[in-house]
Amino acid sequence: MNWTLEVVPVPVTDLDRAKEFYAERCGFAVDLDDEVAPGTRIVQLTPPGSRCSLALISGMPPMPGTRTMAPGALHGLQLCVTDIEAARIALVETGVDVSPVMHVGPGGWEEGGGGTWNSFLTFRDPDGNGWIVQEAPSELSER
Repeated sequence: MNWTLEVVPVPVTDLDRAKEFYAERCGFAVDLDDEVAPGTRIVQLTPPGSRCSLALISGMPPMPGTRTMAPGALHGLQLCVTDIEAARIALVETGVDVSPVMHVGPGGWEEGGGGTWNSFLTFRDPDGNGWIVQEAPSELSER
């Protein structure tokens, strides 16, 4: 049996603002925007080429045994791209506040790209949820 990570809930305060950020600024596809029950709305978006989507949810109580994260509490999830400089330019051009490209060097984090798997950038959504983008040597299907 395969266990696949397919949806990550992202805690936000304003679904429309978050939808605009992820769709218009980050270029994610909007898969669903629906009121699935009275007072419960789900916006699901997928990064280009990803098999995992983001779920922005309003009005849904947490499942038993789980907790709801506060908006802005999600940090450290990584997206991978094959051209970190192109990804940075694309985000900057749409108004996303993006860090410089960084890599881990002898003294810790240093500005500029590193070797294979060692080039990163970061950005935050309007609620402060923090993302890491890592440069991969090839598309996932080719690894």
